[in-house]
Amino acid sequence: MKTLREANIGDTVTVVKLHGEGAVKRRIMDMGITKHTSVYIRKVAPLGDPIEVTVRGYELSLRKADAEMIEVE
Repeated sequence: MKTLREANIGDTVTVVKLHGEGAVKRRIMDMGITKHTSVYIRKVAPLGDPIEVTVRGYELSLRKADAEMIEVE
């Protein structure tokens, strides 16, 4: 199982599954990150938090904790 946090800069990955429950999972889905969505890793901050990605044509910053809940391939 590979998570979005483990993906490298410049990779384009596909979301396989969202972990987490309730409001946290709903918030991630509201940002446009759903199953079978392509996510491009743009940048990672020097300390690894946040991660900047491009999803559905817009740029988004995710915390490490949120990125760990997103399983990708």
